[in-house]
Amino acid sequence: ELLHGNLNISMFMLRMQRETKALIRCISGVEDEDDQNFQLALKFAWTNFRFHRYLDVDSHKVQRSISGIYEKLMVHSDVSKAESWMRLTEEFLNTPLPNTDGTKSDVHYSVLSLLLLLSGSPSNTNFTERPRVKEAEEVDNFDWAKYLMEGEDIDIGPYPDTPEWSEEESEDDDSQQPISREDSGIQLDRTPQEDQDNNNKTVPVTWKGETPDARAWLEQHVVTPYWVAHAPRFPHSLHLHSNLLNVWDQHLYNTDPLYLPEEKAFVTETQVIRETLWLLSGVKKHFIFQHHDGKVSVRNNVVVTHLTSNCLRSVLEHIAVYGQAVFRLQRFIDEVTGYSSEPCPPGSGSSYSSKKGSEPPFRTYQAFVWALNKYFTSFKEELTTIEREIICNDETVTLSAVLERLNPHLAQIKVLHKVFCTGVAEVPPETPNVVRASHLLNTLYKAIIEYDSIGEASEQAVALLFSLWTETVRPYLEIVDEWIVHGHLFDPAKEFIIQRNKDVPVNHRDFWYATYTLYSVSETVENEEKLNDAASGSSGGDQGSSNRQLTMVSFLKPVLKQIIMAGKSMQLLRNLDSLTMSTFCIADAERKSLYTLFLESVQSRLCSQEVSPTDTVTEQQATRRSLIKMQAIIAQNLEIEDVHDPLLAINFARLYLEQTDFHERFSGGDFIVDRSSQAVTCQTFELTLRSCLYPHIERRYIECCGNLMKTLKKDYKLLEYLQAMRNYFLLEAGDTMYDFYTAIFDKVQEKESWQQPSFLNVQLQEAVGQRYPEDSGRLSVFLETIDPARKKHPVNNLEVLTLGYKVPWPVDIVISSECQKIYNQVFLLLLQIKWAKYSLDTLRFSGMNMHENNLVMCKYPQVKEPINQQIHRMCLLRVKLMHFVNSLHNYIMTRILHSTGLEFQHQVQEAKDLDQLIKIHYRYLATIHDRCLLREKVSFVKEAIMKVLNLVLIFSDRWQAGFGAWKIESIDKMESDFKNCHMFLVTILNKAVCRGLCFPIN
Repeated sequence: ELLHGNLNISMFMLRMQRETKALIRCISGVEDEDDQNFQLALKFAWTNFRFHRYLDVDSHKVQRSISGIYEKLMVHSDVSKAESWMRLTEEFLNTPLPNTDGTKSDVHYSVLSLLLLLSGSPSNTNFTERPRVKEAEEVDNFDWAKYLMEGEDIDIGPYPDTPEWSEEESEDDDSQQPISREDSGIQLDRTPQEDQDNNNKTVPVTWKGETPDARAWLEQHVVTPYWVAHAPRFPHSLHLHSNLLNVWDQHLYNTDPLYLPEEKAFVTETQVIRETLWLLSGVKKHFIFQHHDGKVSVRNNVVVTHLTSNCLRSVLEHIAVYGQAVFRLQRFIDEVTGYSSEPCPPGSGSSYSSKKGSEPPFRTYQAFVWALNKYFTSFKEELTTIEREIICNDETVTLSAVLERLNPHLAQIKVLHKVFCTGVAEVPPETPNVVRASHLLNTLYKAIIEYDSIGEASEQAVALLFSLWTETVRPYLEIVDEWIVHGHLFDPAKEFIIQRNKDVPVNHRDFWYATYTLYSVSETVENEEKLNDAASGSSGGDQGSSNRQLTMVSFLKPVLKQIIMAGKSMQLLRNLDSLTMSTFCIADAERKSLYTLFLESVQSRLCSQEVSPTDTVTEQQATRRSLIKMQAIIAQNLEIEDVHDPLLAINFARLYLEQTDFHERFSGGDFIVDRSSQAVTCQTFELTLRSCLYPHIERRYIECCGNLMKTLKKDYKLLEYLQAMRNYFLLEAGDTMYDFYTAIFDKVQEKESWQQPSFLNVQLQEAVGQRYPEDSGRLSVFLETIDPARKKHPVNNLEVLTLGYKVPWPVDIVISSECQKIYNQVFLLLLQIKWAKYSLDTLRFSGMNMHENNLVMCKYPQVKEPINQQIHRMCLLRVKLMHFVNSLHNYIMTRILHSTGLEFQHQVQEAKDLDQLIKIHYRYLATIHDRCLLREKVSFVKEAIMKVLNLVLIFSDRWQAGFGAWKIESIDKMESDFKNCHMFLVTILNKAVCRGLCFPIN
């Protein structure tokens, strides 16, 4: 056997090598086997055949491809081709192949896989199956029993002609028994006398399945065909109660001469019940009920013998209303589920399909329809149970009993239909998905509140709506979870109220301000507002017009800002290369989803409310006592307002007892608050959100924003950059910036040119490089042009200076270019004050004596006033100017910049998220901008101060020019100008000085 097996392998290898050579000749066209190219091709092909790395065929993939082609052919209405395809593939898979053991082997699927890969477009191919004649199997007529039992003696018993017993014949005998009509479930109205007569009669009915009219016989004996025209009357009791219709018709005929009896279709009450159950099950074809353009109506001529026409019609019309609601909801479900071939949660509305026929429904509608489908599945099971009981029970079941049993379900259907009409059907077709999803969730949310206000009568409706809301809100929570956990806002259908602006990349400086758009939707679902999420992250709903209140998804309002902050922080973190982020990602991988945490928290909350019966009685008594005491308090408060309403007092007492902060609001001391009897109601629904959903979002918000702040402060040196801005722009690094601006002031005093970028940048780099070498490459000075008219005043010459500081990403999100503009405005003001102070500080009195004064009198005889008196006036003016400038300088550098800076540093350390830090930074800049009188509103005050500073520079120039250049008129004018400015500022800023809001100038 071993030699035979090795021989077979050798033969197979030789045959395989021969076929490989033939393949190479066919493809390459090279016939000579000794050719080098032929040998290379043979080596390549032989190596791949023998030592290939191709995977074995996957039978599941091949089977899915076969099923996919079958479905595609069915969609193209190629029914015959589809049936042939499935039949031929099944026959092939179940047919043994040569040299292959069994069926449906890898060889079978390999052949089918090859054919599928070679196929082009099966649906576009004209195919006609050719009949194949199968070889008939030879029938073995040889009598093996006689051959094998030859020579044996067999005892055939006393009755050799009796046929052998067979179980099949026994079953056939059982099938010949009469069939009871009660199996059909149709019950006839009969009196006890008729039942006794029927029991005495024997109807010889036998089943003959082979007769051609067997179906007709079965239909005639199971139920009277009441749905056909001129249907025969069924037998019924002659009792008066069973003939109320005839009695009423006779009465109408006798009293009304114009009464004309109409042709009627008689049915039994059981048949009415059956069609009622079918109608509520979603069946569209009925006899008693009719469908016309989506509306369900009742046939006019349908009657029962024991009810009047009006009575029956009123009951059936009541049923038809619920049947139409079921029909609309079922049609909505069918339209949505038609988009998906898999049994997964679908969702859309009828108006949605007319709007976007080629697009799949968005996920909120899918979840809503999935919740509806779950409810109707259980409802149909209940209907099936009722129908089965009607069939199996011998007792008579009335329509009123069935309706009483279905009354809770009908009430729930009414609630579902109302929610569907308000939340889906009434939405205009061209409404965006974000408006549709928000409106549907708000409708469910408001419906819970509305039905909860009724009280205990609507507990089932509230429970149903809560379960519906829980299913419908799942896509929203999944979107939120994906965003705040993974930093990715995945919303392909644009149904979420926050949309990503893909034009702004994450590493852009405007990422935090212009990346996301918040949609606010009007309650009338007629308009849509897009509000850019600037750094605040607030809803912006109060920015709408007064006659149209803008809202959004109600349940997200309390945590909307946290969601936005956590989502943006997480997305920013995902793009930062830091060790904190890697640790954070590892923790995220083991985290449960937000929806799962919410459901678990809800389940835990509901379980914690279950108490023992003894505890329930005790707590109920305590609650009753608390309610009585609370009622007394409320009644006293109402009497103060002249309101005497005990029921109102009771309701107010119940309301306050349900509040979590009851003990804080009312210091009753011994009041006991009952928490065990809370169901899923409006108050507890909101409490459920606060305790089961919001804490998870808050926790995630704290984690994301905390990690982002920690990363920015530690890895990207955010605090160091903020301190650098204050050091250079607000001159907190006094020694460093002193070297820079004094070099400029010296150039000005020496009448030399200083407005040269090279000179300014060299001075700045030298000053900064000595103490802060890491910032030397980031700081730079730019020169800008100013209005020539402003150059008339010397103090305005510094306005050409602009200080620049290069801030890297992502720190530039906080220190933006707009912030640097404000920093430059404050820097320019400080530089002007420093210039005025430096000019006064550098004035000297050395070398002045009376001899020089006499020389001046001889040289300038026109000087009438003694020179000593002029010097005295100049010195007094200098002291006044120095007092003004020093007061201004000290106030700004200490009371404004230093104290405000300390407060800013403390707030930066307390900031929880980046948005809060940005607000703190903006508020800090706005504060120093306002307190430095740089606002346009107080520009007249700044102009007065600039006049004084300009007067200081003029005074310094004339002082340095020498006493001979002084004129009495100029001294008088400088004193007058200073006095006028001083009085103006004292008058304007008097109240501000008293409050400590401005610097003292008197």
